[in-house]
Amino acid sequence: MAAAVVSETGDVLVRDRIATPQREVWPALSRLVLRVMAAAPTRPVGCGVGCGGPMNPADRTVTPLYIPSWKAFPLAAEVEALTLLPTVVDNNAKTVALGEAWCGAAVGVDNFAAVVMGAGVGGGIVSGGRLLEGRLGNAGHIGHMVVEPDGRNCTCGGKGCMEAYCSGRAIEEETGRPPQRAPQSIVERTGILTGRALASLGAICDLKLAVIGGSVALGFGEPFFGAAQSELDQRARLAFLQGFKVVPAGLGQLASLVGAAALARTDR
Repeated sequence: MAAAVVSETGDVLVRDRIATPQREVWPALSRLVLRVMAAAPTRPVGCGVGCGGPMNPADRTVTPLYIPSWKAFPLAAEVEALTLLPTVVDNNAKTVALGEAWCGAAVGVDNFAAVVMGAGVGGGIVSGGRLLEGRLGNAGHIGHMVVEPDGRNCTCGGKGCMEAYCSGRAIEEETGRPPQRAPQSIVERTGILTGRALASLGAICDLKLAVIGGSVALGFGEPFFGAAQSELDQRARLAFLQGFKVVPAGLGQLASLVGAAALARTDR
């Protein structure tokens, strides 16, 4: 979990992070937020929060798959009460899409996907310059596109999802080591499955750019991005998909924090 104070121009002024605890998640997060706010050069004017989904915007609750103790947790209301700031919560990958459009690798691009590959795999889609929301605000869950029919069980209850192969947790369970120490075969396979998913997503949404961030993708580096681009080139054969590029998040490891600030900025 990470928190930051971000300027109106997208600069991270203060930041800190902690490992997500197994229990007492909200007390740990609240201490982190208060610590970062206390170090801010000026008082923030709003708060944006990017969180894993699913979520329900009607009652402002979240049910992230990797935090079992948060079932319909009222995250927006809790952060608002803690900070005394107007607070908006959305899927973390959707916030990254906003951040990359604001001051990252997608500046000036009206149609692109942002993918975050960390503990899980999430996505956000910008179409015609607008972030797609979906019926309940959950549009963009690329991690639950099926990339291996009848494949592994996924935490969502399905089988063969991208997240069951490409997430940090899945890679660690398979290899017995953290993703940063994954063998080359796993790095390349992760890129291939990512390119496979993007080819389908691009055809559905008419995209020309995918911006990928998160600790797994950025940690794997060029071998991952090369494999993803190669697979995408082989599978995205429709004429309107020619030139579809995969690039690292321009904001790097700060993408989630700047994206959360972009969410607050957009909501004002």
